[in-house]
Amino acid sequence: MANPWLKKNPFMSMWLSTANRVAGTLRGQATAQAKRQINTAVTKATNDNLKALLGETPPASPKAKPKRRR
Repeated sequence: MANPWLKKNPFMSMWLSTANRVAGTLRGQATAQAKRQINTAVTKATNDNLKALLGETPPASPKAKPKRRR
């Protein structure tokens, strides 16, 4: 007599497929958020270091528009 516990269960298969799809989506979103946070931290650290090295310099004044000649 065959063991009924070893038979394939289509409902379990569908449930596991959906669970794997959800887990993959969540993992992808978490990875993307981590990358965004890392990029933000690196950018902020770079800007802070440049400000410390170069000092607080005032922004350059905008150039005057050339006057129109008639």
